[in-house]
Amino acid sequence: MSSLIHKIQSNYKFISTTFLFFIAFLLIAYMMPRSIKFNYEFQMNSPWKHEDLTAPFKFGILKTNEEMAPRRDSVLADLKLLFEIDTATGKSEVLKFKESFNRRWIEYSLRNFYIASKEAYTEGMLYVRHRRLQEQYSTTISRLLEQVYSRGIIELPDSEVAYQDSSEIGILKGPRTVGYYTRLAKVYSQKTAYEYVRDSLKMKMEADNSDLLKAYAPLFKRFDLQVYLYPNLIYNLEASKWERDSRLKSMNVSKTKGMMQQGQRIVSKGEIVTPEIYQILISFKEAFDQKGTTFDSFLVLLGKLIFVVFSLVLMYIFLFNFRREVLRDIVKASFILFLVVLMFFIASATAKLDKISFYIIPFTILPIILRTFFDERVAVFIHVLTTLIIGIIAPDSYEFIIMNILAGIVAIFSLTNLYRRSRFFLSALLVFVTFSLSYIGLQLIKSGTLSDLELVYFANFGINGVLILVSFLLIYIFEKTFGFLSDTTLMELADTNQPLLRRLAEIAPGTFQHSMQVANLSEDAIHRIGGNPLLVRTGALYHDIGKMYDPALFIENQTGGVNPHDEMPFGESANKIINHVSKGVELAKKNNLPEAIINFIQTHHGTTTVQYFYRSYVKTYPEKDVDVKDFSYPGPKPFSKEMAVLMMADSVEAASRSLGDYTLQTLSGLVEKIINYQLNSGQFDDAPITFQDIASVKEVFKVRLKNIYHARISYPE
Repeated sequence: MSSLIHKIQSNYKFISTTFLFFIAFLLIAYMMPRSIKFNYEFQMNSPWKHEDLTAPFKFGILKTNEEMAPRRDSVLADLKLLFEIDTATGKSEVLKFKESFNRRWIEYSLRNFYIASKEAYTEGMLYVRHRRLQEQYSTTISRLLEQVYSRGIIELPDSEVAYQDSSEIGILKGPRTVGYYTRLAKVYSQKTAYEYVRDSLKMKMEADNSDLLKAYAPLFKRFDLQVYLYPNLIYNLEASKWERDSRLKSMNVSKTKGMMQQGQRIVSKGEIVTPEIYQILISFKEAFDQKGTTFDSFLVLLGKLIFVVFSLVLMYIFLFNFRREVLRDIVKASFILFLVVLMFFIASATAKLDKISFYIIPFTILPIILRTFFDERVAVFIHVLTTLIIGIIAPDSYEFIIMNILAGIVAIFSLTNLYRRSRFFLSALLVFVTFSLSYIGLQLIKSGTLSDLELVYFANFGINGVLILVSFLLIYIFEKTFGFLSDTTLMELADTNQPLLRRLAEIAPGTFQHSMQVANLSEDAIHRIGGNPLLVRTGALYHDIGKMYDPALFIENQTGGVNPHDEMPFGESANKIINHVSKGVELAKKNNLPEAIINFIQTHHGTTTVQYFYRSYVKTYPEKDVDVKDFSYPGPKPFSKEMAVLMMADSVEAASRSLGDYTLQTLSGLVEKIINYQLNSGQFDDAPITFQDIASVKEVFKVRLKNIYHARISYPE
């Protein structure tokens, strides 16, 4: 039992990522379409591009719209538009009218009859006739508005149908219940409602014809009654559509005009899709879709899921054998599976929307993002497997898989020097070109002619290329969310004008120059053996920032022959030298440097010993027992190829400064001695670096140091 628990504890990261793969499978299985998709594309008067098609089951041939039109028109001939009455509109507009009319009447009276105040008008005996006239016309117009709203003001829906005054409409008294029918002639439009109110008011004013009323004539002319007339008979689209559909459903007429028997040929490859064949194909598609939930067997779904499981298992095996560090990192594994599931989700949603082409969706964003945060090998492999999974539900699966795999590989290869933003535009252009060329090639293979090319595909490819540019924004979002590092961010951090690097150059100029040389050595070596040159360069620039706390303790910053260690015990000196690692980590976190850069600071000395002070202590105090750990760095050891190269470059560059004689032999011996010591002391045990890689690194360092110190063979005079 204890051994089992120990195994679980030692392999919990692999167990966790295995569980993540299982979760990814469940999500994909849940989103997997349950029915067989109709995967045939066809157009009228064009050749049938697929193999010979026979009817897999019996189905009826649907009548065309033209054949159904006479009976449908007769059923819908007396169909009434349905409206509902909005009682609130009339009440609201009448109240608004009264408030505005009375306010403007009083303002007009005060201004034109030289009345001192509103109180004098409303309370004074001199203005009783004015107030009575105001009340009379406020009431008269309000009643006219109420009469109009009681009959109804209608706004007819846009339609090609010509409405007649004799046409009838239905007035609803419930969601789908008609209260009564009335003719259009008995309700008002906004225009006729205004004309009725205007003419009625004009007749009353002509009948009154008093001098006082004439004095108020300018007010009536400026008062616009149209603003209080709004439709209160609202067309109910849902109820009208329900009424129409109900009639069509009850239409007692056959929708089919014949039958296709099981096994009967529908169309042959290369045959022109005539209008008759086109209608049969349309009928077959509708019957196929209706049978989708029952016609598709459990075995079909099982086959799809087996394919998904097999693809995910291959993905796991690939990572386990070639990128095991990804499986050890739950965040990285989660990120990859998240992208795979996200791509399948988008594909599944697209499959349900027949109007959106699969070639508009930029599935090549997946390899672009993976290439940004991982390497080309991971990006290609994951992209291929994801495309195969999506191909299960994509129309014309063969063409989809071929074209997307090619486009993804081209996108990956185009993304060198990612810190140059123009690369994304180039990648988008190359993806468009790849899609276009592969489409043309596949069409030539299938039909042997270019006449079947459809311009809509090229438009889809263009939209796809534009959407790929979204990946630049997604890279930034994922970088911040998952704590990854893109080449763009590394480029910004590697800028020596960064505040932290400027401080290093000012406070510890010797350390800064040392870091620059280490960065150059590391970058050259990583270029040779493979890795991320920009990452190792950035890590090298920051690896010794801890020396800023007390730069004089380090020999590259000492001037005038003064060495503070001459006055310190060996143990104290070793402790101060070792502490520059922890101080560097502290400073890096304070300045929000990414974790990947902090790892370089922590590991650039691994668990090596401060040899000078250790040996000096042993030589000076031979009688005392000494714990070598007191003179050793705490680690951890380098656990990536880039970290291992930085450790080698750091030690070699520092040691090369103490050489008195710069010859090919001395430089070569120095490189061999230092790197062999690190290798023999197990400093590279946790890093995925081979003996061949180490040998290549040595050769790079020897050539680089020779160029730095201009070492050359001495020739005789």
